[in-house]
Amino acid sequence: MGLTFLLIFGLALAADSGDIANLITGKNAFVDAKDLKPGTFRKITANDLPKPYDTESNRNMKIASRPAGALPAAPPGFKVELFLDGLKGPRQIRVAPNGDFFFTETRAGEIVVLRGRTADGKPQQKGTFATGQQGVFGINFYPPGPNPQWLYVGNTTSVVRFPYKNGDMKATGPMETIIPELPAGGHNTRDLVFSSDGKQMLVAVGSGSNVDDPDTHPREVHRANILEYTPDGKFVRVYASGIRNPVGLGVNPETGEVWCSVNERDALGDNLVPDYITHVQPGGFYGWPWYYIGDHQDPRLEGKHPELKGKVLVPDVLMQPHNASLGLTFYNGTQFPKEYRGDLFAAEHGSWNRANESGHEVVRVPLDKGHASGAYEDFLTFLGPDGQAWGRPVGVAVGQDGALYVTDDASLAIWRVSYAGK
Repeated sequence: MGLTFLLIFGLALAADSGDIANLITGKNAFVDAKDLKPGTFRKITANDLPKPYDTESNRNMKIASRPAGALPAAPPGFKVELFLDGLKGPRQIRVAPNGDFFFTETRAGEIVVLRGRTADGKPQQKGTFATGQQGVFGINFYPPGPNPQWLYVGNTTSVVRFPYKNGDMKATGPMETIIPELPAGGHNTRDLVFSSDGKQMLVAVGSGSNVDDPDTHPREVHRANILEYTPDGKFVRVYASGIRNPVGLGVNPETGEVWCSVNERDALGDNLVPDYITHVQPGGFYGWPWYYIGDHQDPRLEGKHPELKGKVLVPDVLMQPHNASLGLTFYNGTQFPKEYRGDLFAAEHGSWNRANESGHEVVRVPLDKGHASGAYEDFLTFLGPDGQAWGRPVGVAVGQDGALYVTDDASLAIWRVSYAGK
C-alpha cells in the first residue's frame, strides 16, 4: 500500500515507522495532554530520555468535568458515541465468546454484564454478575475458546472464579478461591490472562512502592512481577520481573505472546520515566527498581547491582511518562479498515507526577506480524475546548460488531468507536 493512500485516509501501516507520514520523533515526541491530536504518531527511544531531575517533580491531579455533550475525539473517518453512562466507575472490560461485555467496578466490588445494542445505540440488557469483590479489576474466561466454564476474577489479594457458561448474566454457583494470597498495599490492580493453550495463568502484581529496594524491603517480594500459575492456582514461577506496575495484560492472538501495559516510576522529572507497552519475554528482567529503559540506573539506588547492567530489556513501545498506561487489547474485528487489523489499542489513564498532565487518551500501536516498531498513534483523546482533560480511559475491548469499546472512570461511561468512512 503506497504512501499516497496513507496521506489521503490518515492511516498508517505497521511495518516500519518510516512508512508513517506524520511521525514525531526525538524530544519533540514528548507531549502534554492538552496538545494531543488524534491521528498523530510518536516514537520515543531510550536515547531520547532526559537526565534525572532535569525538571522538578510535580504533583498535578487536574481533571475537569465532562462538558455537556462532549465526546472523545478520534481520527478522521471514525465515529464516537456514548454507549452507556451513569456507572459507578468502570475499569477493566472484556468480551465473552457470545458477545456480552463484562466489566469491573472496583470501588463497588461488582462485575457487570451488558448485552446487545438497541436501535438508539444503548445496551439492550444490563445485569450484575457478582458482588462483594475486594479491589476487583481483572476478569477473564476459562478455558480459552468458544465454550468457557469459568469466569476468573482478579481481586487485590486473591484470584477467584465463578462457574460460567455462554449467556450467563449472573453467577450460577458459589465463588471458588484459586489463589488465596496476593500482596496487598501500593499498586492494587490484578489483571489476569491465560495462555492460548490454556495451560498458563498469568497474574500482574505491581510494586508496593515507587522505588523501594527489594533487598531491604521484604514487602516487595513477588511484586513488580508477572506471576505464572496453573489454572488451578499452583504457583509455577516468576514469569517476568522488574516491571514496576504491569496493570494491563493481553495475549496476542497472532503470536501467542503475552503483552503488558506498565506504569513506570515517579519523581525523576516531567519526562522520566516513560510508561511502556511491550511483549513480555519469559524470564525477562525490565529493570525496576535499580534500572529503567535498559541500562539507565536510578540515581536513588546508585551503584546497586552492577551485575545487572546489560541484562535489562528495553520495552517495545515507550509512552509518555506518567501516562498511567492501563488496559490493552488487540484489534481482531473487521469493522475498521484492514490496516488496523491485528494492531494493539491501549488506555492511557493519566496520572499525577507532571507539571502539565499527560495521558487521557487511547493509543494505537501498529503491529506488523505481531511486532511493534516503537511508534504509536494518539487515537482517542478526552479534551475540552480549553485543552483541559475530562476523561480517564481504563479498559479497551473489541465488540463482536468490530467497534472499539472504552471504559472511562472519570465520566463514569463506556464509549463506542466505529469506522464511518472517509
